[in-house]
Amino acid sequence: MTNVLRSLVFYLGYFTVMLACGVLFLPLTPFLPLAWRYRLLNLYNYFVIFWFQFVCDVRYDIQGRQNIPDGPCVIQANHQSEWETVFLQVMKPPVCTVLKQELLRIPVFGWALRLLRPIGLDRSKPARAMKQVLTQGVARLQGGLSVLIFPEGTRVDPGRRKRYNKSGTVVACRAGVPVLPVAHNAGERWPGRHWVKQPGELRVRIGEPIETAGRTPDEVLVEVERWIESTLEEISDVPRGEPVAMSVAPRAR
Repeated sequence: MTNVLRSLVFYLGYFTVMLACGVLFLPLTPFLPLAWRYRLLNLYNYFVIFWFQFVCDVRYDIQGRQNIPDGPCVIQANHQSEWETVFLQVMKPPVCTVLKQELLRIPVFGWALRLLRPIGLDRSKPARAMKQVLTQGVARLQGGLSVLIFPEGTRVDPGRRKRYNKSGTVVACRAGVPVLPVAHNAGERWPGRHWVKQPGELRVRIGEPIETAGRTPDEVLVEVERWIESTLEEISDVPRGEPVAMSVAPRAR
């Protein structure tokens, strides 16, 4: 089976099950406690992870699950594709994701996202977005949810680099929770800018939690970036390049 045919079959199942879950789950979900919302809606995430592996001839190599802390944390990962946004939702639920506001307007998909209490940012108002991340992020952590913030702010193609934004480490330091670093090469299997999927090994590494007590956000960010980038050097099939200019404000996925 060619990669194009595999990808067509994958998306057939992807959208069919999305619509089915929307019809079956969405009417019920608003009446459930938050923890049960995650359990129910994440069934779709589990399906996507399995379906991608099964149809597109992808092998998973996931290491470091023992490093996931019991309590809330700020998850920081490189951002290459849609796959990690699906995987990280089930890696340590319940998790609140920082994302672009436009995603919440997508029929079915966006409606489900709204029920999981994400932090939706208006990227046209960077100052307001920064304040929103800090206030709502700390509140979510204090409420028992972990928070997922991609420090690159947007998808970055494999082999390219973008300087990390410190909004995630600021949130972690203010809330007094650790940062959990994650590195992966998902963009090599599930390209962010092309619909055709590529077979091969998808590698994920979950690092040891990085403590924030008594440290500044800048110090923590240096350690987070160093760990993710050095791990990517080990697991990526595409050589890493030099970082591009830093963005002024945090951006959502």
